[in-house]
Amino acid sequence: MDANCRRGIIVPLETFLLERHKESSKQQNNRNSHRMTSHTRKMTSIFSPRRIVAHRRCGTIVAMAFVMLSAQIVAFQTTSVTISYGRTSSKAATTVSYATTNTDSNSSDKSISDAQRLLEKAAQLRAEIATAEGKTVEQVEEEASQARIQREKQEQKNREAREKIRQEQLEQKSQQQPTLQVPVTFDDMVRQGARAVERAFHDGKTRQVVRFNLVGEEDGASSATEENQWPGGAKQMYRESGKPLTNALLREVRAPTKRLDSFPEERRTNPQLKVQDIWDFDGTALHTAEAAEGPSADIQAMVFPNTDTKYLNDIDEISQAMGKRLFLLVNPFWRNIDSWGFNILAPGAKKKAENVIYGGTGDDDAVPFEETYVLNVFSVRGEQCVALKAYPYDWQLFAFREDDYYPNNEEYSTCIRLGSCEEDPTSAIITELLNERPEFKETKTMRQMKKLG
Repeated sequence: MDANCRRGIIVPLETFLLERHKESSKQQNNRNSHRMTSHTRKMTSIFSPRRIVAHRRCGTIVAMAFVMLSAQIVAFQTTSVTISYGRTSSKAATTVSYATTNTDSNSSDKSISDAQRLLEKAAQLRAEIATAEGKTVEQVEEEASQARIQREKQEQKNREAREKIRQEQLEQKSQQQPTLQVPVTFDDMVRQGARAVERAFHDGKTRQVVRFNLVGEEDGASSATEENQWPGGAKQMYRESGKPLTNALLREVRAPTKRLDSFPEERRTNPQLKVQDIWDFDGTALHTAEAAEGPSADIQAMVFPNTDTKYLNDIDEISQAMGKRLFLLVNPFWRNIDSWGFNILAPGAKKKAENVIYGGTGDDDAVPFEETYVLNVFSVRGEQCVALKAYPYDWQLFAFREDDYYPNNEEYSTCIRLGSCEEDPTSAIITELLNERPEFKETKTMRQMKKLG
């Protein structure tokens, strides 16, 4: 009875709850349906023809606002990433910095410890020396300091002695070296050049370069320091100056390769001169002096060769054929190895010139050509200057100063020696020497202005 009663009460209650749940679900569905219907009516009202324009404007504003909001979000994200990356980099840099600092500190500590050990070892050695000699450590340190001072003084004395010896050698060389005279005439220049060539040949210089100041012969009375313009070019230079100078030089020079201890009578006889034009348009030629005593004393000279590869080939062939006999290059149209610049038509010309003219560096290369006589006339600071080199002496430098009473007459000019130098003279060297001379304290223009005033 009690069980049935309890069952009767429970069953209706469960049924009631189930029905209540169904009713609540139905009401909720009705409310949702009502909301959807209301929303549809509103959307229909919004997109009606009367409101379409207004809502388009509102849509544009909303779209712009959405774009701006999106940009801010992206910017915020980018900023966040940048800040995050910066923090990460900062941490990494801090870590590296700490690591470097620790490494340097360890290295410094190691160096200090090594130095400390060396100092301790030195102190130990001094203590052992002091004990062995029956002295105090202070006495040993004082003796070591005095010995160091004595060594420094001795080294200073040795340096001073070496410098004194060097100065004495320079003075002795300057006293032994004679003062060369600037040649006055065509013949003076030729004879001075011939003596320099012979001295060099006797010292084993079989390949030589001679550079004359190109002046005309004019019966031997022309000034050796005259400056000519040569409007006719290379052909005129060769015809009026190069050829006469070379022939005169070959008549003067004697370069025998046999019977050096004697002077046979044939050596007094002038050689027979022969000339062979190489290229007529550039005034180049090969001069040969056939000696009276035989082919062993023959001399050849090439006049006005230039940087064309033909001349390099000719010089190489002639040099090999001449052997130990004298071979001269007279007034070549190059100054140094840099005169052979890059030439697409002759890419190996500079290397060949280095071997043929300057001797190269190998064992099989040709004998180098050396300048044994040079007479250059040029202008520096408005003054007429002369650079003279005659083997075996250094370059000697001169300048001409006009006479105070005859300033416009060059015949009364005085040749003043400026000094000497071992290397090729430059304008800077000559300018410095001119400024040191009292005769050239004032420029030539200033001196002329004073005379006019």
